[in-house]
Amino acid sequence: MSNDISSGVLANAESFFAWDVVTYLFAALVLALVIVIVDLLFFASKRSGDDAQSANQSTLGKFLYFLIFLKFSKNEKYKHRPKIVQWSIEFFPILILVILFRGFVFEPFRVPSNSMMPTLLTGDFIVVNKFDYGLRLPIINTQLIEFSAPERGDVVVFRYPNYKKDKAYKGADFIKRIIGLPGDTISYTRDYLTINGSEIDYSEIGSYKGVDSGRAMSGYNLVREKIEGGNHDILLHPRGYSPELEETTVPEGHYFVMGDNRAYSSDSRVWGFVPESYIIGKAVGVWMHWDFNYNTMQFSRIGGFD
Repeated sequence: MSNDISSGVLANAESFFAWDVVTYLFAALVLALVIVIVDLLFFASKRSGDDAQSANQSTLGKFLYFLIFLKFSKNEKYKHRPKIVQWSIEFFPILILVILFRGFVFEPFRVPSNSMMPTLLTGDFIVVNKFDYGLRLPIINTQLIEFSAPERGDVVVFRYPNYKKDKAYKGADFIKRIIGLPGDTISYTRDYLTINGSEIDYSEIGSYKGVDSGRAMSGYNLVREKIEGGNHDILLHPRGYSPELEETTVPEGHYFVMGDNRAYSSDSRVWGFVPESYIIGKAVGVWMHWDFNYNTMQFSRIGGFD
C-alpha cells in the first residue's frame, strides 16, 4: 500500500452510523416518551371550557416533572392508565440508565475471529471502555469532549471504515491493536515492523498451542513484540511471511492498526487507516469466554490483557 493509494481512499470511508443495541434502546426510549406525552395530552383534551388552560398547564407541569423525576407526580397512582402507558413509565428510567452506561461508559463486545490471537481468542467477550478517550455521542460517535488520545499498543474496537463500500462489512465492528500514530512512518517486511525508521525488537517464545477455534494456529511461532506503549505477544506463520507493507505515512486524524495474529489478520496493511472518529473505545478486559463453535467456556480467560 503506497502513500498515493492510501491517501486516495481516506475520503471514501463509509459514514459512521452504529445501528446496534444502543440504537434500538434509544428508539425504545423515544417510543416510551411519545406514549407518555400522548397519554398526558389525551387526558388533558378530555377537559373543556374554563378548565382547558389549567389542564394544559397541569399537563406541561406533569411532563416536566416526569422528565426530571421519571414519574408523573409524587403521589399519583397510574394503575388506571392503559398497560402500555404503565410499562412505558416503569421502563423509562431503566432505558435511560442502560443507554447512559452502554453509550458513554462501558460496552460489551464479542471477539468473532482468530485475528487477535494470542491476546484474544475467538469467543472472548470483552469490555470496552468508551470513556477513556473522551465523551462521544452514541450512534453517530461524534466527540464532545476529549480526555486523551489513543496510544501505540492500545487494543481498540472501531467501526470498519469500509472504503470499498463492501456490503458484507457494512456497519461491522473490528478489533485490532494500534501500531502507528498520526504522522508515523510505518513499514512491514518479512515479518519485521519498522516505525519511524527504527526496526522493532522481537524475542522468540516458542511454538504456540491453540485450543478450540484456534487449533488451526497450533505450531505458529509465538513471539514477543517490544514496542513503545508495552510489549505484547504476536503469532507469526512458521512457513512464510505475513502480508507486507511498503513504507507509508499515517495521515493526521488516523491510526494504523494490526492484528496480533499477523498472518491471519485483515488490517491496515490490507485496507488502510482508521479515522480517529471511528474508534469506539479501548478494550480493557475479558469478562467471559464462550466459543460457540465448540460450546466451551474458559474461566481462566477472565481478566485483563496486554
